[in-house]
Amino acid sequence: MRAVRLHEIDRESGPQHFRVEQVDDPVPGPGETLVKIARAAFNRRDVFISQGLYPGIQLPCIPGSDGVGTVAAHGEGAQGPPPGTRVVIDPTLGWGDDQRIWRRTAQVLGMPHQGTFAEYIAVPAENVHPAPASLSDDEAAAIPLAGVTAYRALVSRGGCTKDDVVLIPGVGSGVQTFVLLFAKKIGAKVIVTSSSDEKLERAKQLGADVAINYKTSEKWEKDVAAVDGGPSLVVDSAGGDTFFRAVNVTRYGGRVVVYGGTLGDAKLRPFSLFWKQLDIMGSSMGSPRDFAEMLAQFDPSPGSGQATLKPAVDKVYPMDDVVAAAESVDKGAQFGKVLLAIGP
Repeated sequence: MRAVRLHEIDRESGPQHFRVEQVDDPVPGPGETLVKIARAAFNRRDVFISQGLYPGIQLPCIPGSDGVGTVAAHGEGAQGPPPGTRVVIDPTLGWGDDQRIWRRTAQVLGMPHQGTFAEYIAVPAENVHPAPASLSDDEAAAIPLAGVTAYRALVSRGGCTKDDVVLIPGVGSGVQTFVLLFAKKIGAKVIVTSSSDEKLERAKQLGADVAINYKTSEKWEKDVAAVDGGPSLVVDSAGGDTFFRAVNVTRYGGRVVVYGGTLGDAKLRPFSLFWKQLDIMGSSMGSPRDFAEMLAQFDPSPGSGQATLKPAVDKVYPMDDVVAAAESVDKGAQFGKVLLAIGP
């Protein structure tokens, strides 16, 4: 089969080292399902691996955590949708019995386990779910890692309700666009920030109530704090100074959930935490229950036959253009998910 592989890593030129190669077809083992991949989606994790910025890197690897396709075959004892069924794959392997925290031995598809940037993949049968019927392959492939990360951070950890004012710093990434979609479906008021007016406009089209450009607004923190007394819930992926400022604008008794740290470590004022009685929570990926609940958010609305939510897809690249796709993710210019067309 054809697959994208990574044989070397480099901090500066990592995305340029993805290669399309011929490799042996995987064979489903006991309890596994073989899926023929149609579409796969990039995550920043894939770029970080190519740059050596991810722990425990094992090379060569086939990257990719997100995929939609059809069931090709089942291994011995595997239970699941019959061959030919269109499915989407839960990227978390071996979460464990504790819904609150994953086992330290848990993994994510795409290194060291073979990933979805390939024509076929064998995964545990319990990780295979029927794809939402009302979504296209492109839309369904955009969901898994970003969707479950967003749902867990916003709902399972953050406890978002319709009464919340949610701040989403740096809207436009795959995960943060899902945070926006889920928060609006719940009925919360949403504030988004970005340095791109184009991303802010697209966020408003997805339902954002307040959109603020933190580069052109000299007082963006005051603007955020002025919205109904400030955010009651913040979902942050950046860390660094963004996390520091987000904590400062959170209203009394609010919650701050962090699931990433692309800007590095953050300095916090203990006074802001204890005086305002804030809850600071970490979140990462999602449990099997999180994934099932997240996927259900894309069920059609009663009687309409149409999905109430549509994932944001930025661009679909041919598999042979994997380097260009990776570089676009590295630059962070996309709004929503960048996809690879694996099958026809």
